[in-house]
Amino acid sequence: MKSIAATNLINIFHGTTNFATLLGAFLCDTYFGRYKTLVFATISSVLGLLALALTAAIPKMHPCGSEKSSTCPSPNAGQMAFLLSGFGLLVIGGAGIRPCNLAFGADQFDPNTESGRMGTTSFFNWYYFTYTFAVMMSLSVIVYVQSDVSWAWGLAIPAFLMFVSLLLFFTGSRIFVKVKPEGSPLTSLLRVVVASIKKRKLKLHSPSQPWLSLFRYIPYSSINSKLPRTNQFRFLDKAAIITTKDQINQDGSAVNPWGLSSIQQVEEVKCVMRIIPIWASGMVYNVALIQQQTYVVFQALQFDRQLGNTSFKIPAASYAIFTMIGLTVWIPFYDRVLVPWLRKLTGKEGGITLLQKMGIGMVLAILTMIVSGIVEGNRRTLALAKPVGFDPRRGAISSKPGLWLVPQLTLVGISEAFTIIGLVEFYYKQFPENMRSIGGSFTFLGFAGSSYLSSFLISIVHQTTGGGDGNGGWLAQDLNRAKLDYFYYLVAALEGLNLGYFIMCARWYKYKGSEDSDLAVDNEEVNSEKVAV
Repeated sequence: MKSIAATNLINIFHGTTNFATLLGAFLCDTYFGRYKTLVFATISSVLGLLALALTAAIPKMHPCGSEKSSTCPSPNAGQMAFLLSGFGLLVIGGAGIRPCNLAFGADQFDPNTESGRMGTTSFFNWYYFTYTFAVMMSLSVIVYVQSDVSWAWGLAIPAFLMFVSLLLFFTGSRIFVKVKPEGSPLTSLLRVVVASIKKRKLKLHSPSQPWLSLFRYIPYSSINSKLPRTNQFRFLDKAAIITTKDQINQDGSAVNPWGLSSIQQVEEVKCVMRIIPIWASGMVYNVALIQQQTYVVFQALQFDRQLGNTSFKIPAASYAIFTMIGLTVWIPFYDRVLVPWLRKLTGKEGGITLLQKMGIGMVLAILTMIVSGIVEGNRRTLALAKPVGFDPRRGAISSKPGLWLVPQLTLVGISEAFTIIGLVEFYYKQFPENMRSIGGSFTFLGFAGSSYLSSFLISIVHQTTGGGDGNGGWLAQDLNRAKLDYFYYLVAALEGLNLGYFIMCARWYKYKGSEDSDLAVDNEEVNSEKVAV
């Protein structure tokens, strides 16, 4: 395939997979549960990876005569259909694995014990550590096999590893904690919204209508933790007002759930609504990460990538590994050294709160973009004054060593360890228990949204700075004629504004299960009541 068509296909694949996680999470939380979803999704991933391996292993499945062919005809309809079927199976696999895998692992810890809560926090850190290590292996060993040995072997190895992971997963089937789904959690949320709209003209605790009271039913079978009533989004409380028209079943539930919701259901909707502003801030934060994954590669192409006095040149795309090295070195230090010290200092299980953890990562993202701008400005100056070579497509190559990219890449890796891991843990703990897979999908929805936001920002900057033909403006293809450092400073300013917005949201945010002081007495009455089955 031509490079533009192949790039578009890959972008569509990644975007579709990230958005499909919401559907996968919904089906998981509503019908199948996390264990069955992971089994189905892993089988689909094995088949998808096998299909990709066969496109390289079977000559009739690809148009090129050999892997080393310099020219190849376009794939025929059958070959293209087989390739797309492989990608389709991987989309199904990703839609189930991505939102459920982390939540299923965390389900194995008991949140009602101190060791269980501490284990959950540590689990999120080590999960991201192993994930990053796996990506490092993919970018080094697997890519080497694909490019220097054989595409067939390079694609067969991941398929085999996924099959091994499926077998390992089955070995733990008897000892896994398997949380059963309770039905559609989205339906419950929608019922609260509909009921609050229907009763929008009623008043809470009106002295002229003493027969009105709040519906406090909680079924014993619910897996959700009991939530105290809060003052935020009080208009939703109207959904729990009991009127003379509302009827109650013998088991205590509402006859018409679309007209009457319990205060527990109302508070679950509030949990989701409180999370959305934090999610939006996380999406803007990801814009800084994306620049370190894309424009750093273009920067590296115009750095001196020669390693010391050797003839070896570090591939431009391989500089991303320094982000992962920084992350993998930092996580064990943070989890085993820093967190225990902070726990003694603050008395908090995680050492610091999740929102504080995310905020630290956002500050580091700002520093990353500032450092990136300084390094790029210096690179461009040396490229114009003391070039060591010339790229016919991009221009002069700077004499500045490419290893000057390491500080910003290490910084962004540590930033990721704070904010991304914090967000993942935040979604798991703050979503209602019956929506944890949907909470897991929010991470990937944020990635998808930040990709579109980054593309929009790049397009606006490119057009407004006179780069319509690609040869000028801040983001010109020849970085020596561009002002990429200005763009980095712009992203740093955007991240600064986002940090201010995040701090406001964090100060306003109420963690799930926390209560307002003026409602404490009312909540004690709710908790002391015995609810019907």
